[in-house]
Order: sequence, then structure tokens, then C-alpha cells
Amino acid sequence: MAEIVRFRTEDLPEKAIELKAGDRILLSGTAYTARDAAHARISNALDKGDALPFELKGAAVYYAGPTPAPAGMAIGSCGPTTSGRMDVFTPLFMDLGLCCTIGKGVRSAEVVDAVKRNKGVYLCALGGAGALAAACIKSCEVIAYDDLGCESVKKLELEDFPLIVAVDANGGNLFE
Repeated sequence: MAEIVRFRTEDLPEKAIELKAGDRILLSGTAYTARDAAHARISNALDKGDALPFELKGAAVYYAGPTPAPAGMAIGSCGPTTSGRMDVFTPLFMDLGLCCTIGKGVRSAEVVDAVKRNKGVYLCALGGAGALAAACIKSCEVIAYDDLGCESVKKLELEDFPLIVAVDANGGNLFE
């Protein structure tokens, strides 16, 4: 079994090339949640030339819609959403600098090409374990689209969030 490697989100733009499909990592640092509705709004903002809720360049986006935080926790259950629902937006976002996406499930050929072209990475989180994932999230702040409720854009601080590399910067694909 391969060793588990620790990475920081801010190092991914330079170090994603070192990761290979199947690698297990513990990710720490800043990530942003965004799902379908938030992706549509971000895309709309890009079309209009409006400000984005966060800088795409170098960012990590976690496809999740967390539940409200129980007492003593930064966040409620925070499991991954099926990534394919964001595939229509992902190639453009990656071409604009998005480095890392986190979710679950297979990605389209267009997304795999965008990951490879931009030397990014697609990471998978364990589905069905949202309550356990929440223990690796140390802070959560709504930063945009509050009206979307659980689908608002949130800034998360991760600490040793367990993930597996599903698509690497060289086009290696765990699903093939």
C-alpha cells in the first residue's frame, strides 16, 4: 500500500505534477465549496465581467453542500457531491487558473483534458462519510451567495482531509 502524503492547498499549483492517480493524500489549507447553483452564478459573473467570490487562480474547490454546524463544530456533515454535475463549467474554470477540484465520481473527457492541459488535479473524497469529513474542517465562512443556503460558497480551512488522486496532471485516471 502506498504511503499517505501531506499536501497544502497553496502548494498544489506547483506540486500537483508530483501526484499520480491512486495516490492517497491528506490535504490542509484553504478550499472553497461550490456546487451547481454557485457554479452557474460564477459562470454568469465571468460572462458579465463581475467580481468572483474568490480568486480562481490556484484555488481548490470542494463540491459540497455542508449541513449547519452542530455545537462545538466548525461545520456539519460535509460529504462530496457528484462531480460530473459541474463538468460543464470545469474546463473553463481550470483554464482560468483553478488548480484542484474535489468531489466524487468519474469526470468527463473534457475535464480530464483540462486537468492535464492546466497541470491541475482532481481529488476524490469518500462519499457517505460527510460527518467524518467534517472533523477535518477547522473553519467555515460563507463568502458568497448566502441565499443558496447549503449551496452558498464557503471558505473552508482543511486539516489533514483524506483524499485520493483520481485524475492527475499527466492525465492518469483512476477510473480507467
